[in-house]
Amino acid sequence: MLTLKSRLAALALVLGCSAAALPATAQNVIKLSTTTSTENSGLLKYLLPAFEAKTNSKVNVISVGTGKALELAKNGDVDVTLVHARAAEDKFVAEGHGVNRRDVMYNDFIIVGPAGDPAGISGSKDVIAAMKKIVASKAKFISRGDNSGTDQMEKAYWKEADVKPQGNAYVSAGLGMGEVLNMAAEMQAYTLTDRATYGAYRAKTGLVVAVEGDTKMFNPYGIIAVNPAKYRDINYKGAMQLIEWMTSDEGQKKIADFKVDGQQLFFPSAKAAK
Repeated sequence: MLTLKSRLAALALVLGCSAAALPATAQNVIKLSTTTSTENSGLLKYLLPAFEAKTNSKVNVISVGTGKALELAKNGDVDVTLVHARAAEDKFVAEGHGVNRRDVMYNDFIIVGPAGDPAGISGSKDVIAAMKKIVASKAKFISRGDNSGTDQMEKAYWKEADVKPQGNAYVSAGLGMGEVLNMAAEMQAYTLTDRATYGAYRAKTGLVVAVEGDTKMFNPYGIIAVNPAKYRDINYKGAMQLIEWMTSDEGQKKIADFKVDGQQLFFPSAKAAK
């Protein structure tokens, strides 16, 4: 008796197409929640086709802030999550929502702003001192305001600085990184961004890097499978296939090879974690 897989392969031959060309329902569908930075930068569009072709899979990507990405995983709405907020990730795993967290890659946060630099912070490597100067100068600052990893980091910086812009000087957008960069350009404001998304939007926004290089701005990413013990419908096998591939030599090389305008935006870290 032919198995479902055999019948699908036979159907593909009759139709003159490959198994990969069959509808997604005939494939290994993996639901991934992730941050806007991996989507807006173009990284996933670059990475996933290779994985999908190798595994006859289809990865359905939901791109939101880290907080929402983890919430989707917590509710069992996705199979696996790729995010960048280590404290929140550790809590997610400790509470039993996720398993098999792996380091994948890192990049860094930067503060970008108008070329005129109204706060006089250009060239600074001290993010806390720079944010204090932004407030003192009453320059505008656009916040993600969406509980993303970037938003969580920004709030931690304001807390450490013990100061925050007031009134019209501070805009909480509740939007993704790309949209916030566009807003900052329109309003001639500063914002905190991951370097990868900025790289993808730099030409269209005209924003320039004002602050970079502070160790506090290191930005690691982790990938976590949703705990199959909590949800029977989770595609745990598919989640682990994606995790294993992303942290394999092949996946890590693909991450390192991804560039925008000749600049590497993400740096593989899976080997360092082993």
